[in-house]
Amino acid sequence: MKKENIRIAIQKSGRLNEESLKLLKDCGISINNGKDQLKTSAANFPMELYYLRNGDIPQYLRDGVVDLAIVGENLLVEKGEGLITQESLGFSKCRVSIAVPKEATYTSVSDLAGKKIATSYPKTVEKYLAEWGIKADLHVINGSVEIAPNIGLSDAICDIVSSGSTLFKNNLKEVEVLFTSQAVLVSGQGLSVAKQELLDTLLFRIRAVSAGKNSRYIIMNVPNDAIDTISALLPVLKSPTVMPLVEEGWSSLHSVVDKNTFWEMVDALKAAGARDILVCPIERIIQ
Repeated sequence: MKKENIRIAIQKSGRLNEESLKLLKDCGISINNGKDQLKTSAANFPMELYYLRNGDIPQYLRDGVVDLAIVGENLLVEKGEGLITQESLGFSKCRVSIAVPKEATYTSVSDLAGKKIATSYPKTVEKYLAEWGIKADLHVINGSVEIAPNIGLSDAICDIVSSGSTLFKNNLKEVEVLFTSQAVLVSGQGLSVAKQELLDTLLFRIRAVSAGKNSRYIIMNVPNDAIDTISALLPVLKSPTVMPLVEEGWSSLHSVVDKNTFWEMVDALKAAGARDILVCPIERIIQ
């Protein structure tokens, strides 16, 4: 009986494409990535990879052409009806925002009433404005939305914003953030038992990679009478590893800390008596 492959779609090009491929590589999946291929396979995992146009991916999932996809949450909000978010991936972070020309007077969302808004996300904008009881004239543009106010096509735009540099270059200012977005792994409905098992394996690997990226391995020398106090400051793993030093009254303590609160943690550890603190990156945490 032929073994089933799980089929995953990613964006054809751009930052989301690059970071999606990197994630799969970090998960130990080797992709036979030939130039200009629209479909390829993994050398060491039962997976087929499809390179698709971003806006087409939700329909391919609903039609069962692919089983999984890595997309931005912004696309799900706009076109993701019926799809299942399996995991937030923590990269390709951005926000979906409304922007107006820098010289425009703007005090609140009510200023958008009756205005022309250019966007690639009409459903998202309509829903947001409806929550405020506001009606506007939406112009759907697929492409460089930010140019619309400069050529007189619209009074405002709604688009994804990362650094804000594109808005700045086009003389626009961000005035409303509709929501924040990041890359997510999504699936269609009704995976077979075999494909659900493959998805579970993939999720296990993704979570191990994510846990490693968000953590740091920390080694420090501590006075023996401070071990309990310092151990209580380190909640990431079940308990730290403690090994006696040659110098009497001191031990080496090993543990893991959250990357995002690392500096605050170091300050607390030093105050509790920790010395000679070493910090190392972690590739994976298998739990």
